[in-house]
Amino acid sequence: MKVTVIGAGPGGYQAAIMAAKLGADVTIVEKDSPGGTCLNRGCIPTKTLLATSDVLETIHKAKEFGINVDGTNTPDFKAIIKRKAKIVSGLVKGIEYLFNANNVTLVKGTGKLIDKNTVEVIKDDGSTETVAADKVILATGSVPIVPGMFQFDGKKVISSDEVLDLQELPKSMIIVGGGAIGCEIGQFLSRMGTQITIVEMVEQILPLEDAETAKQLVRQFKKDKVKVMTGNGISGVEVTETGVTANLANGKSVEAELMLVAIGRRSFLDNLNAQEAGVELDERGRIKVNDKMETSVDGIYAIGDIVSTPFLAHVASKEGIVAAYNAVNDSGKKVVYKAVPRCVYTDPEVAAVGLTERECEAQGMAYKVGQFDFRALGKAQAMGKIQGFVKIIVDSKDVIIGAAVVGAHATDLLTELSLAVHLGLTAEQVGDCIHAHPTLSEAIMEAAHDVHGVCVNKG
Repeated sequence: MKVTVIGAGPGGYQAAIMAAKLGADVTIVEKDSPGGTCLNRGCIPTKTLLATSDVLETIHKAKEFGINVDGTNTPDFKAIIKRKAKIVSGLVKGIEYLFNANNVTLVKGTGKLIDKNTVEVIKDDGSTETVAADKVILATGSVPIVPGMFQFDGKKVISSDEVLDLQELPKSMIIVGGGAIGCEIGQFLSRMGTQITIVEMVEQILPLEDAETAKQLVRQFKKDKVKVMTGNGISGVEVTETGVTANLANGKSVEAELMLVAIGRRSFLDNLNAQEAGVELDERGRIKVNDKMETSVDGIYAIGDIVSTPFLAHVASKEGIVAAYNAVNDSGKKVVYKAVPRCVYTDPEVAAVGLTERECEAQGMAYKVGQFDFRALGKAQAMGKIQGFVKIIVDSKDVIIGAAVVGAHATDLLTELSLAVHLGLTAEQVGDCIHAHPTLSEAIMEAAHDVHGVCVNKG
């Protein structure tokens, strides 16, 4: 069994390795470094930068903990970027090691789908190589959306790709888009010393989450001196040698040294030749698949940001593993999407899974909510991290259908609630589990108790 994977992002590389572990002869095609956007220009670089700003924030608050820090405490931006590059490089080498350890052949170049059994690889020097396959897994990912009106030049007007490779700290920046990318980059640069203005077209940042959740982050942004302008779109952009002016829909304007456009991403099918090879696309140009990740062409699978599922690395990874099982063993494995974690790595962190209250209301569902604030936790008080809460949403049968965590380590704490949603556990079951004291995870137990109005540590 020969399996060829096009794209070595978090979905593609895991699909390749799993297929190899299942006994297939695997070739993976990648034009850039293994790891895709997530490792090279997304998840890992941004978390590395945010870890730096966390350290700086801890130093600034050291006196509150009885620690006197003498001397100046200023960021060395070049050193920060160098550390980021070192971590990324190390993880890329780790993936290459896994390819070698599992006998996965990495072919550098751009993959083009000829038919269900043939992939053509176009090398950087223009030469081509043909790879034969019994099964093909498409995993080419996504790229930032930058509409023409923004006058994108990669220098003054940039995307999330360019912002992570800045060599000088900008004095000011307009960030268009208040989603996860805009909020994370905005807070990092603000804490480094950049004057940040976030412009979001809808009425709140983090548009996919409940308003109560977004408000927690807005409150912190005020402390960080991040200016947030919601309910306001961009009507025009002017770019000069010295900076960028964003003209807003309300007639006002904002000026800055740089503009970051972070309004979303699109599926990257350029030069893949998928449709010409018979693969059916939907109305938005994404590849149609079933829950086994099979396309309209027998033997061709598609995963990650090129299909109509959430554009998240962990979703792509799960889809890649399922596609590998089905490609090699025809196992019938399926992806279940009801418990996909949504994480924002700001300070405080924001994490959610399942339905929001707004979605429950839109669907006309009967639901109940239990909530518990971090400030009532002994561990949170000891850490000096009291902002945030845990919210649990249950249906009429007490089954947990959604949850949100805002606060320190929220993205880690969410896992218990993701498992609860995935398995269909009730608030009573989760609340009945003994949670260690003192921990932040006690807030989950307390919120579960609060669903039934029996939370003893809540007034």
